[in-house]
Amino acid sequence: MVLANRGYNSLFDNMFRDPFYGRSQERTETQVMRTDIYEKDGNYLIEMDLPGYSKSDIQADLKEGYLTITAHDNETDEEKKAKGKCIHKERYTGTCSRKFYVGEDLTQEDIKAAFNDGVLKLIVPKEIKKVEEEPKFITIE
Repeated sequence: MVLANRGYNSLFDNMFRDPFYGRSQERTETQVMRTDIYEKDGNYLIEMDLPGYSKSDIQADLKEGYLTITAHDNETDEEKKAKGKCIHKERYTGTCSRKFYVGEDLTQEDIKAAFNDGVLKLIVPKEIKKVEEEPKFITIE
């Protein structure tokens, strides 16, 4: 092969030397879980891109005021063998997560979530109005 004589390992090496592919090979959660946050009607609307994940791969957890979104996608050894030897990988596999502080007054029931076409949408209230309890009187006999 002509390219092998120029010191290239394969036909694809030349393509990946292009400046378009010159970005860092490391993947961070923010690169994988790109997120937009909007404010509308007294709520925050969080839209997170999770292409390639299914609904069952995604988990949303609320603990001590932090909303954590985790996405998990690992190839099995059988899937890797079926695809063959990987010479260049840009699609992320593994586990990634993002954490947002939403306040300690929120409960899981306050947050609405939907996943469609690779986009996770969450509606998070900006403020939770505390319901004041009616005073309970003790019957005096």
